[in-house]
Amino acid sequence: MLDSLIVPLLVTTDLPPDADLAEFGSLLADTVRTLGDGEASYSGFLHGGVFWLDRPGPPAHDGGSAVSMAEELRFAALIGYLSISGVRHSPKEVVAGVREVITEAVAGRYGDLGSPPAVMAIRTEDVRERTPPSALPVRTADAVAELVAVARPYM
Repeated sequence: MLDSLIVPLLVTTDLPPDADLAEFGSLLADTVRTLGDGEASYSGFLHGGVFWLDRPGPPAHDGGSAVSMAEELRFAALIGYLSISGVRHSPKEVVAGVREVITEAVAGRYGDLGSPPAVMAIRTEDVRERTPPSALPVRTADAVAELVAVARPYM
């Protein structure tokens, strides 16, 4: 059996209003397929759900020019489980590494959105309790089969 670590994750970020939520989820899932700490790489498998945390609001009116709906950012989230191979990493180290690669991937895809994505470990109960039924399912394609098997009880 593969040595592994499972970390419940929350990722939140602003996205352009025309961003496709499924594409955002795929970007995150694919980004964590191979992770590393500079010395060695290890496999990752992410599964969970992505959803909008807000809807675009009406344009702001502050006496100046109004911000158009097409320019307002939307707030998106992913809640799920990240499984990685190897147990020599602490959850804190894993989250720091994942934060780095997700920040690079989001900036590469969507450009500078004003602030980096927030990536944090959460409680297992939060994944079940806080993922809305309307969340779009996300999972890393072509992940290491052993990681998928280890994660199955959490799916």
